Amino acid sequence: MSVPQGAPGDLYVAGCGVWLPPPVTTEQALAAGHCDRRLASSTRMLSVAVADKETPAEMAALAAQTALDRSGVAPAHVDLVLHASLYFQGHHLWAPSSYVQRVAVGNRCPAMEVRQVSNGGMAALELARAYLLAAPDRVAALITTGDRMHPPGFDRWSSDPGTVYADGGTALVLSRQGGFARLRSLVTVSEPVLEGMHRGGHPFGPPSPEEQRAVDLDAHKRAYVAEAGSSFSVARVSAGQEEALTGALEAAGAGLDDISRVVLPHMGWRRLSAAYFNKWHIQPERTTWEFGRRTGHLGGGDPIAGFDHLVGSGRLAPGELCLLVSVGAGFSWSCAVVELLERPSWAAAPAAR
Repeated sequence: MSVPQGAPGDLYVAGCGVWLPPPVTTEQALAAGHCDRRLASSTRMLSVAVADKETPAEMAALAAQTALDRSGVAPAHVDLVLHASLYFQGHHLWAPSSYVQRVAVGNRCPAMEVRQVSNGGMAALELARAYLLAAPDRVAALITTGDRMHPPGFDRWSSDPGTVYADGGTALVLSRQGGFARLRSLVTVSEPVLEGMHRGGHPFGPPSPEEQRAVDLDAHKRAYVAEAGSSFSVARVSAGQEEALTGALEAAGAGLDDISRVVLPHMGWRRLSAAYFNKWHIQPERTTWEFGRRTGHLGGGDPIAGFDHLVGSGRLAPGELCLLVSVGAGFSWSCAVVELLERPSWAAAPAAR
């Protein structure tokens, strides 16, 4: 693939990649007793990616190998490796970013882990952007995400009702020298007053090896809202998302009507309808809803996976703008506008409009 050369200060997507295990259909999950019919109906999920034996770092490294191969960026020119995750990576006191670096890159640049839960991928993109632009000799950064959401600590269907959690890895190569897409803008907004929503007032304490109960985020949210108030919580969440959206569009010099495709978090139908479809007046067909409902929530990897899907399937054409939307507990919201410059060699022919 030809790689457009960048102007000073421009950043490009040189490559991306996704590695997903086979899907388990919702009907299979219902038959196995993993979810109930009411939850399946409210989310409208069709399937979710479930790993057999692959670990988070392994899936991230597989995605990274694809992204690097597609990018044409040599390992010597990767100046930063950032790995984002939201759940247990397989070992205590261990650096999964170093595993990804050893397996997929093989160099000795800084490799670090980003822990911003479901906004981890976009948080890593923020950090990579700043790192590359901080010194003129830095060329590219590799961003990966990887998670495996499994019991007994996490129930992918019921630990956070309304979002079905998937297993998988994603990767993106950000470059100063050029790529098939240009990062037009990236804005992240933080609202730490909401951090208690994902701990529900539970006391701090040491981990207990005897405690094997599954995470119950719904209970945490109910406890937080009962104390802080529903109106306050909803208003703060809405304001944060709106600020990120407005900032990203303004920085890109675009309006929402100028956006051809929107990559949304892989939430269930009810949550997406309330937070995006109805509020932003966008049709599901304009988004990654159909892809997300077959994949499940990849933690911090939804924006990368959605963008990879749009480009690879031919649903995004050269010259078009794509909006990446992400949110994570904490709370933080990120929005980015990406312009497709050319269709990469690994992408399919244009999809019918």
